[in-house]
Amino acid sequence: MHTRHTIWLGVDPRPPTARILAMAGPDETILKARLLSQPKHPRALATLLEAVSLWQGIPVRAALAVGDDEPWCDMSRFHVSFPDFGETPLYSLECVPRLRRPRRRVDDITGMGDFRDLRQLLLFEVAR
Repeated sequence: MHTRHTIWLGVDPRPPTARILAMAGPDETILKARLLSQPKHPRALATLLEAVSLWQGIPVRAALAVGDDEPWCDMSRFHVSFPDFGETPLYSLECVPRLRRPRRRVDDITGMGDFRDLRQLLLFEVAR
């Protein structure tokens, strides 16, 4: 997929809150959010990805950042309960390792805290 025709979206569900960052290419942040670290509904993540795709009118390439040695990330809360995990016409979703050291960058949406690691994850994992 060409980057101008795809939204890149990263989710880091590390407590205390899940951080979500959506970008239209490498330089344009279009959405930043903080939500509960674990969704209350089994289709919450899929529905979020579908909603962003429908809102923007283009597919979403998403990355769910997880750590192998982090027991708090119960993956069943994100994908076991829905059969279309991974790829649909509206979105694709991959589980990727979380990046440790974010690069320095000025953020264009303030007041939501630091999202540099998710921006880097999108550039290295989703945009490849």
